[in-house]
Amino acid sequence: MNISMRGLTAALATSALASTAALVAAPAAQAADRPTSLAQVLAADGHKFDKKWGDFDILDAAVMAVLKEKPKSAVGVLAKGRVKLTAFLPTDRAFRQLATTLTGTRPATEKATFKALASAAGIDTIETVLLYHVVPGKTLGSGKVVKADGAKLTTAQGGTVTVDIKGKRVFLADADPDLRNPQVIAVDINKGNPQIAHAINRVLLPLDI
Repeated sequence: MNISMRGLTAALATSALASTAALVAAPAAQAADRPTSLAQVLAADGHKFDKKWGDFDILDAAVMAVLKEKPKSAVGVLAKGRVKLTAFLPTDRAFRQLATTLTGTRPATEKATFKALASAAGIDTIETVLLYHVVPGKTLGSGKVVKADGAKLTTAQGGTVTVDIKGKRVFLADADPDLRNPQVIAVDINKGNPQIAHAINRVLLPLDI
């Protein structure tokens, strides 16, 4: 398999984004007077990089970068706490693994990881990848996910991911059949709100690279 940032960027650049209609549907019933959005969860410790590879600083930076360049991007749904969705959140370590796989070089810091991916991929590619991690219109807690073996979840990008249960472990099969599938490593982040998330240890890829 010939993997390169150039190949990934070129392929994703031709991938049409899904309609945003599902993302801006009528607000879901409130879990509270002011439900917490996933954007708030990602920025809970501030918009900054640190040395905790198990959190979501790179993902937060990616979301902020997209919205800075494209304020009307469908990625903005992550800040709309009343809109139902389920997101699979790659950890900082997951992004470093992707950068290492694509470039052959292992970034030393979170900041270096984000720069490596952002400079090579571009905002449109980052936007496409982010939308592939969002399942709009559904609040899928862990109880529902573990009962969904084989189910295909349609993402905001337009592609699908397949739930694959192996014993007590939950994997997500993406569009790349060669790289290892992401595993869910933490569940029910932001539980009790219309927007819920599960952490994964690799980045979902919306095409075969």
